[in-house]
Amino acid sequence: MRLEDVVAGIRAGDAKAKQAATQRQQRLTKPPGSLGRLEEISIQLAGIFGTERPIARNTTLVVAAADHGVVAQGVTGYPQAVTAQMVLNFLGGGAAVSVMARTRGVELVIVDAGVATPLPAHPNLRVVSAGRATRDMTQGPAMTREQAEDCISAGVGIALDAAENGAHVIATGDMGIGNTTAASAITAALTTTPPRLTTGRGTGRSDPELQHKIACVERALDVNRPDADDGLDILRTVGGFEIGVLAGVVLGGALARRAVVLDGFVSGAAALIAHSLCPTVLDYVIAGHLSAEPGHRVTLKHLGLQPLLDLDMRLGEGTGALLAAGLVEVAAACLSDMATFDEAGVSDREPGHPTEPSA
Repeated sequence: MRLEDVVAGIRAGDAKAKQAATQRQQRLTKPPGSLGRLEEISIQLAGIFGTERPIARNTTLVVAAADHGVVAQGVTGYPQAVTAQMVLNFLGGGAAVSVMARTRGVELVIVDAGVATPLPAHPNLRVVSAGRATRDMTQGPAMTREQAEDCISAGVGIALDAAENGAHVIATGDMGIGNTTAASAITAALTTTPPRLTTGRGTGRSDPELQHKIACVERALDVNRPDADDGLDILRTVGGFEIGVLAGVVLGGALARRAVVLDGFVSGAAALIAHSLCPTVLDYVIAGHLSAEPGHRVTLKHLGLQPLLDLDMRLGEGTGALLAAGLVEVAAACLSDMATFDEAGVSDREPGHPTEPSA
């Protein structure tokens, strides 16, 4: 499916359904506003699904993995082989996200978006590789425009498949040694923020190592001069294959009218690209959590998103998105399944009294 057709097919959330959901919230057996942000999320879900009683019972988490040529610059303390090893760990059920998914009954879709080390065939591994790792972005573009388009197209297809298979909520996750460097560059480019403010310690860089990482991001931006108004150009010059796939997942989730729950910094970078290509995606996007990576705050501020959770997490893999997806499911259930005052035979507050009861 052509990117132009995807963007053209994404419609704004249903305003009438949101209005009806807002009115229903006022009639449920609770003081208005007492469920806090769950009420806001439920109203957004009404707009996404086009009904005042949305259903969001099934979550699919897409974890896209790829490698980055910029690791040749020493921006991370882990060897590149860890990306492939962790993909095998996902498939074997031993990773943090695997444990969380089992606990919550969430379906995992593991994607080889461009892992450098060849992986053995596995029934639960989806291969959409645009190449075996990006090129070193400090020396030139990370990928070709065709590769960037292919990654996004693959992500759109994955999201549409998830929706077709019954997912109401599509969550995003990532794996890729060196990908916080790419996310830092994307965030700096798309938000016009200095790299020193978008670049964090990643897997645990020391102060001198962090300064070197910042310098690498600055060099990549200086060498490539990405177009801040063109998300595809930014993906091409300083992005990653897995980030492109996740940008496509955001676009595809919006096209399918599904709730898209973002993980942390790398997923946020993907959302920045998707938003650059189609601002309407924000009607469908929910920020799952606040990453400890400083650039994530820059991303969320730029997109105008408020995270549901702040647990000081920075693992990636979709762990924060998976946890937050449970809150999204609960928010929909409360709006849809709670009784109104009339239905329950419960007396509503008396006219003229404060909206919120005093203690």
